[in-house]
Amino acid sequence: MAEFSIEPLAEDALLLRFGDGIDIATNARVHAAARAVRAAKLPGIIDVAPAYSTLLLRFDAFARPDKNGLDERPHARLAEILHALLRGANPKTLDPGLRREDDQENAVALREGARLVEIPVCYGGEYGPDLEAVAVHAGLSPDAVVARHAAGDYSVAMLGFAPGFPYLLGLDPALHAPRRTDPRTRVPAGSVAIGGAQTGIYPRELPGGWNLIGRTPLPLFDPRREPPALLAAGDRVRFRAIDVDGFARLAGRPA
Repeated sequence: MAEFSIEPLAEDALLLRFGDGIDIATNARVHAAARAVRAAKLPGIIDVAPAYSTLLLRFDAFARPDKNGLDERPHARLAEILHALLRGANPKTLDPGLRREDDQENAVALREGARLVEIPVCYGGEYGPDLEAVAVHAGLSPDAVVARHAAGDYSVAMLGFAPGFPYLLGLDPALHAPRRTDPRTRVPAGSVAIGGAQTGIYPRELPGGWNLIGRTPLPLFDPRREPPALLAAGDRVRFRAIDVDGFARLAGRPA
């Protein structure tokens, strides 16, 4: 059985909590629960938003009215349904009581079938001005940092900070690097960065304090596109190193 708590977050929202902190196995259970809720097509559910260790559900409080035309216990009724739904799910999918040494294996298994998105990245130079600093911090050459970063198999833990910004888990521990002490007021759109134990991609020009190691020409967020965000929570991501000419071609401008 999966252990999780449910708490009211607003008059039309519940928060399911599967743990605390940044943990790949806990995050995998969050996404498994999100898939189960979506597949169940529960009446009145408006939005399912996964984060690192929590799952936010927004719902229509009037979707299940009682005989008086108003459900006076919308939070409790939905919580009862969720407990029945998720506690009846496959234990390997949701049970956080699994042995710690199995966490990585089970997290990988849960990601099977997830969409895989390849992101081309031009590393270093004007596109990755902090690559050298990350290399020094890691005690590696810049080429080794690029090789390790591009070799990773990442998962989108959540979208946040700005529309379309993916927080990616799976960064090689050797590449973990503290955020900059002097955040930039302007980070170019498409910048691929490292902040602590995570890597991410800035979807548009934004302020930021992560270490910039490269840039992708792919638009991460376009409000005219459906869906607007290139990546979704639960997706798998792999990076592919490209050169400056390749960046220019993919960006649709002369090399």
